[in-house]
Amino acid sequence: MSIAQNPQPSTSPGTDEVDIGKLFGILIDNRWMIIITTFIFAVIGIGYALLATPIYKADALIQIEAKSSGMPALGGDMAEMFGGGESSATTETEIIKSRMVLGETVDKLNLTTVVSPEYLPMVGKGLARLMGEQHFINVSRFTVADGRELGGYQIVVTNADKGEYQLNDSEGRKILTGKVGELAQANGYQLFVTDLQATKDAEFSLAKISRIDAIQNLQRSLSVAEQGKQTGILQLSMTGENRADIKAIVDDISKNYFLQNVERNSAEAENSLTFLKQHLPEIKIQLMTAEDKLNSYRQQNESVDLSLEAKSALETMVGLESQLNQLTFKETDISQRFTKEHPAYISLMDKRKTLLKEQARLNKRIETLPATQREILRLTRDVEVNQQIYVQLLNKVQELNIVKASTVGNVRILDAAQVYTNAVKPKKALIVVLATLLGGMLSVAIAFLRAALHRGVESPDEIEALGLPVYASIPLSAWQTDLEKKFKSKQQLNVNQALLAVANPADLSIEALRSLRTSLHFAMMEARNNIVMISGPSPGIGKSFVSANMAAVMAKGGQRVLVIDADMRKGRMERQMCVDSKPGLADYLSGQQTLEQVIKSPGVEGLDFIARGAVPPNPSELLMHPRLKTLLDWASDNYDLVLVDTPPILAVTDPAIVGAHAGTTMIVARFGLNPVKEIEVTKHRFEQNGIEVKGCILNAVVRKASSTYGGNYGYYNYSYASDNK
Repeated sequence: MSIAQNPQPSTSPGTDEVDIGKLFGILIDNRWMIIITTFIFAVIGIGYALLATPIYKADALIQIEAKSSGMPALGGDMAEMFGGGESSATTETEIIKSRMVLGETVDKLNLTTVVSPEYLPMVGKGLARLMGEQHFINVSRFTVADGRELGGYQIVVTNADKGEYQLNDSEGRKILTGKVGELAQANGYQLFVTDLQATKDAEFSLAKISRIDAIQNLQRSLSVAEQGKQTGILQLSMTGENRADIKAIVDDISKNYFLQNVERNSAEAENSLTFLKQHLPEIKIQLMTAEDKLNSYRQQNESVDLSLEAKSALETMVGLESQLNQLTFKETDISQRFTKEHPAYISLMDKRKTLLKEQARLNKRIETLPATQREILRLTRDVEVNQQIYVQLLNKVQELNIVKASTVGNVRILDAAQVYTNAVKPKKALIVVLATLLGGMLSVAIAFLRAALHRGVESPDEIEALGLPVYASIPLSAWQTDLEKKFKSKQQLNVNQALLAVANPADLSIEALRSLRTSLHFAMMEARNNIVMISGPSPGIGKSFVSANMAAVMAKGGQRVLVIDADMRKGRMERQMCVDSKPGLADYLSGQQTLEQVIKSPGVEGLDFIARGAVPPNPSELLMHPRLKTLLDWASDNYDLVLVDTPPILAVTDPAIVGAHAGTTMIVARFGLNPVKEIEVTKHRFEQNGIEVKGCILNAVVRKASSTYGGNYGYYNYSYASDNK
């Protein structure tokens, strides 16, 4: 025996405990969907982790030191001239990523030629790697004919053993054929393949990109970051599929940057050295000319000697000229580094003015000497001044040569480029974990979303809130589900197999109908007749199941019961009764058959049945015929109970016509299918037609954790079966 009670929930539906319990119940109800979805995502994550191409990382470490001249012992002006401050890491980062540095790498490694093997989409590359069938090719030169497209070329291996291949254009036309290690030329194209590891008919895509595009690609893939704050140590890193390629690229970039830094630091010395070497011949010529003039004048004037006063003036003049020449060299250096408004430049100009004033004063003093003395003084001064300038320039040239030779730059390569042993991407364990978590979260979100969008009634309390009593909650029968499958497959069954109340009388659904029998007895005590109409809001809710099996339960209780299938549109109750649908109700109402001809016995004692009959074109008009009242009055007098199964009231008006003759009207709602609003509209539709709905039968109730944990207890959660021992 089964116990079917409908107690009120023990907790109010608005509390937090009920909400948490209902959410927990929703997860339990959807546990298989959550488990399967999570498992599928986990499998996808594992598959991706296995098939994804490993990405390796290569890096190098560079130190940027404070600038200094190559020979600190030079000191003085030379140290000031070639000294400098500390380089900015941000500035050096931009220099490393400049076209000047990266362009050298692009040219040296031929990065304007892009070649890659072709595999099946999505999984081909990963499968080839797992099976050890990866293809490899190295193209050291690829020249495209003028005016031809740069991309879309394809290399096809024609003979793997001999290393022979064929180059095709984007339309598959052959351009040239070649062999590994030999330069292939045809129609303005040049292709030189140095290495080829592939099977016959293997294909490689080949394209030529511009130098600027190759540099931009390198800029995007190269990462330069300072290690720590203001440490002056930069890390150059790059990721890629080919370990050898990324190592070669990072190594070449670091070396190019180092070399340009050395060249830049020695550029000032080189420029000054060039300047001095250009002027040395001129100064030497001036010195020789001055010496010739002095010797010639002495010979003409029989070796005139200078007085003590003239010698003193000469020494002073030579000293002033020397100082002015030094200021001239300093002015050349300072003008390259500072503007004329800089204090150092202004100080230099003030010193020059002072020396020029002193020179002018000395010239006035020399004017007082005799003419011969003045001329000898002038010629001697030119010789000594030019001689000092020449010697000073020679010394500067030697110093600059030393500076240039000793320049090492302020950049040092600490760590040469190396490739990490293990791939940095993909992180397989993380991918699998994230994919599993994503599957779990997505499935949980779907479960909650379905619960939020689901509007079907799941509790008798929701129906009773409309003022409509629930007479029974009939659980979903697995046995009946199997019978429905057999009906759809058109298997031949007898009534002992097709009617659940006869085939499995201990089923929980039948126990619920026995409870309904008791409730219905009291509900009909005040009814005007013993005719019960069964209807509902929509099709597919189990009206025919309830009508047929309740009739069988009543009949087994010793009552004479007549079941009428009044759904003349889609009624199929004859399948459960295992009789023919013709003749039936439609035939009787149309006057084609007599009452005795349409009443059939399905094989259950005390149970008679009238099928729907032939499908008429006007079911509603037939039901309005006086023969229906005659039939129902006769059935009411000759049977203890008359059950009339009708179509949905929200679809057609047939139930409203039949309900006018029935003493009791019951509606059936399906658990999780019919919304509360739909049941309310059904009740209101009957009331509009003057028919009182006595109560509701909640059919196909499923035991759900969301209902249990949400506070809906006691709806056929227990069974009390017989002990067979």
